[in-house]
Amino acid sequence: MKALEKISENKFYSAVNMGDLKALSDYSLVHPITGRVIEGKVFLKDATAATGTEISFNALPPHAEQPYFHLHRKNEETYIILSGSGFFQVDEDCFAIKSGSVIRVAPQGKRGIRNEADEAMIYLVIQSREHSLEEHTTADGERVPVEPKWR
Repeated sequence: MKALEKISENKFYSAVNMGDLKALSDYSLVHPITGRVIEGKVFLKDATAATGTEISFNALPPHAEQPYFHLHRKNEETYIILSGSGFFQVDEDCFAIKSGSVIRVAPQGKRGIRNEADEAMIYLVIQSREHSLEEHTTADGERVPVEPKWR
């Protein structure tokens, strides 16, 4: 099982490198409930010490599907399809997806995904507590003077 490479960290940030997305299938984890080994999946919450989101990168093999549908009790998920194409289903609605598709699913939506392509589907999932985002984008930002070190 491949491990994430820690790049740098201090009090206000954590940075890791997971490598090329084409090598995502090198990662695997043991599902905490079923004990099943899941290949092509890496979670980032613990590695980055995140406190408000869980982010995972996923590789779904060609002509394969997630082996189960699931829902959440508190967290919504946003799926961002980076490569590949196939289908996404929420409850009884099934629709085509492809690179560039973005799907947000409320906690209660029963969801599943299928790759119809001849290559691995790579997708990102961002999980956060529903209705927790109070301020966003520019409303939560403040410009501060910092001299860039890369110059």
